[in-house]
Amino acid sequence: MVAQRFVEALRARDAERRYSVEIFAEEPRPPYDRVGLSRWFTEGPDSLQLGEPELWDDPLVTLHRDRKIESIDRAHKTVTDRLGRVHTYDHLVLATGSYPFVPPIPGAELPGVFVYRTIDDLAALRGWVEQKREDNPSKPIRGAVIGGGLLGLEAAGALKALDAHATVIEFGTHLMGVQIDLGGGEALRRLINNKGIAVRTETATKEMKPHKRTGHVGRLEFADGGKLDTDIVVVATGVRPRDELAREAGLEMGERGGAVVDLTCRTSDPAVWAIGEVACIEGRCIGLVAPGYTMAEIVVDHLMGGESTFPGADTATKLKLSGVDVASFGDAHARTENCVEVVWADQVAGIYKKLVLSDDARTLLGGVFVGDAGPYAMLRPMLGAQLPEGDPSAFILPEGGGAAANLELPDDAAVCSCNNVSAGAIRAAVTEHGCTDIPGVKACTKASTTCGACLPVVKKITNAELEKAGIEVSNALCEHFELTRAQLFDAVRVAELHTFTEIIERFGRDIADAEGNVLGKGRGCDICKPVVASILASQGNGHILAGEQAALQDTNDHMLANMQKDGTYSVVPRMPGGEVTPEGLIAIGEVARDYGLYTKITGGQRVDMFGARVEQLPEIWKRLVDAGFESGHAYGKSLRTVKSCVGSTWCRYGVQDSVGLAVELELRYRGLRAPHKLKMGVSGCARECAEAQGKDVGVIATDKGWNLYVAGNGGQTPAHAKLLAEDLDHETLIRTIDRFLMYYIRTGDRLQRTAPWMGEVEGGLEGVRKVIMEDSLGICADLDAAMANHVRNYEDEWAAVLADPEKLRRFTSFVNAPKDADPNLAYVAERGQHRPATDEERAAAASGAPGAPVLISGPSLAVRA
Repeated sequence: MVAQRFVEALRARDAERRYSVEIFAEEPRPPYDRVGLSRWFTEGPDSLQLGEPELWDDPLVTLHRDRKIESIDRAHKTVTDRLGRVHTYDHLVLATGSYPFVPPIPGAELPGVFVYRTIDDLAALRGWVEQKREDNPSKPIRGAVIGGGLLGLEAAGALKALDAHATVIEFGTHLMGVQIDLGGGEALRRLINNKGIAVRTETATKEMKPHKRTGHVGRLEFADGGKLDTDIVVVATGVRPRDELAREAGLEMGERGGAVVDLTCRTSDPAVWAIGEVACIEGRCIGLVAPGYTMAEIVVDHLMGGESTFPGADTATKLKLSGVDVASFGDAHARTENCVEVVWADQVAGIYKKLVLSDDARTLLGGVFVGDAGPYAMLRPMLGAQLPEGDPSAFILPEGGGAAANLELPDDAAVCSCNNVSAGAIRAAVTEHGCTDIPGVKACTKASTTCGACLPVVKKITNAELEKAGIEVSNALCEHFELTRAQLFDAVRVAELHTFTEIIERFGRDIADAEGNVLGKGRGCDICKPVVASILASQGNGHILAGEQAALQDTNDHMLANMQKDGTYSVVPRMPGGEVTPEGLIAIGEVARDYGLYTKITGGQRVDMFGARVEQLPEIWKRLVDAGFESGHAYGKSLRTVKSCVGSTWCRYGVQDSVGLAVELELRYRGLRAPHKLKMGVSGCARECAEAQGKDVGVIATDKGWNLYVAGNGGQTPAHAKLLAEDLDHETLIRTIDRFLMYYIRTGDRLQRTAPWMGEVEGGLEGVRKVIMEDSLGICADLDAAMANHVRNYEDEWAAVLADPEKLRRFTSFVNAPKDADPNLAYVAERGQHRPATDEERAAAASGAPGAPVLISGPSLAVRA
């Protein structure tokens, strides 16, 4: 990453094109994002690539892949690669990074022991898990991660993503001991446990024992006499600088490794520089990307004749693990003499927030955030600066969440530490460089283009500068509507309009050509059409495929099913609360078998069936509807599932009937269209097995009733739900959820989840509480009526389609499509089912080479009599 930044900076600043640059990569791929390495499991390798394609196409840039440098000859200014080829240089930059440290534990060399550093490491890890599962499909995969730091927790998350059990073994007193204190570590432990990951702290691994039958790693033995059976071990105990080249070349080395550099990043050889984790600067090697980026910029500056020096390392860190919000910066451990700590904690919710201040409680020295890192983005740039007058606890208390967001950051405040971008640079992008939107500011400054954590601050500063300059900050839905989604929702409701034609005619914007001639209102676009469709659906406008509404839907709603990567569709019948009868399971199994569908239990406690062709959907749904099922709305921006534990029905810890409530909620809110998909959870006790605090609406049983949490979600930007009300009785709980959902549906922006909506809606959590529980706006009766209308008018969308020949006509393939199988669909057998073949597998099968995969043709239309 640091090497890529160096090349990018050199090409950007070398206007006279004096320098050519050669990059030697040990790996067989271009530079990629190691900070977001875990994204490889869900988004693939392309999502990690760094640098625009034109950077590597520049004739003055040569990237040598799979060409490790073996030696440096400083006397002759040459390097020799692994092929024995010699290359000359005028300046040599070492950006060799670091390697994973594996402690000298007996058995660490056993098959099944991995590190977590490169794409190849992740590929090997996944391959091992898949092989183990293939060897014994009925046996759960047991995984262990040695090391409870940033990388160890991400590795544990990766094991969970691979459907393996995970246990984190940490030698210290708590998780992430370098970044957070003991209080934060305890809160983090609860969050990690809630993700289904076990944690053992203060535990030293003594030996890794092989399995007697396979010879693979099979057991960990600990110094305290404990044992843990395991099928896979990931070692994540830290890194060491990759400094063997520098050492063999005779450069001065740091006491604990790394090539010693001065504040200009120059080594003991004036022609050799070192940047990133291999550089020992100010007596230490820094294992973070932001200081490495700074070093790269410094070396480029000196090559261009500048005199910049290293300003010190920003050690702020943020954990990138879905559903677990952790961040720290500055003096997180409060080691500054006479400092003051301000702490707020909610042990039940797993939230811990701490500010470290100077002895007069004015200057911000550091902070720790676990479970809710919302204030981090605005407070971190204020490190070392004085906070505004007032109680500093306002920045971390739930009621004071908006205070930090309104800070006026000074120009020298570092907003984006990854790319060393200050608040002043962002303001200059607007005032001096003419940027008028967020993409323009990001392109101009590189802010928020690495980890993305600073994006909310970048947006606030950009919009504030645009407003100061008199430039309107447009919140228009699209070119066809000047209104926001919330404004359009109210306009449609008040005007009682029922078609897109009526709406665009009444509220649409005139479209003009280049000469200013008005061409009319237009026909809408892929932004406003689905929004209008959602607004109409949430106001009870009939079936979404009825009349003109059918033309407004996106691909998934258009076919009442989710399109998959090979063009087939998934079928997801509703199972309220995860409850299903044996007869229902048999019916689903028969449908999946007869149509050759891939089946999987989802995270929402229901069965997903993949691989249905469009013309098969009505036949499949006819059988499912006859068996008592209805649409699960997996395709819509609507309620997906209400997850539940077994509660007091079966569990000896349950204090309320969580299954009964989950079924009631799912049947009440099924089909409810919203700005974004909605998920709910109901837990029967404080053990929280249903993970309710990671949902848009989460309910947890108490001895007195129910606690209601709102505005949480998983996904790419996870958020922890916030406690809205405690110990509610059943009637009050339902009424409060009704109002919360309808208020969100009315005021949320396009594709905005409840978590960011809560951060932007007036008054935040406390404002929402007053609206829906104290009727501060006088709209509760209206919200109640709207929900009652939805419940009263609900109909199963697939049942309605099956009863309407006109709607059924859309579920047809091309007239010349084969009747039994589509030759364009090809599958590969895997774990007793079949999945879509990759392009590589198709090519290998076509070549007929020995060992090539056997492809299975598309699912047949034949149905068992």
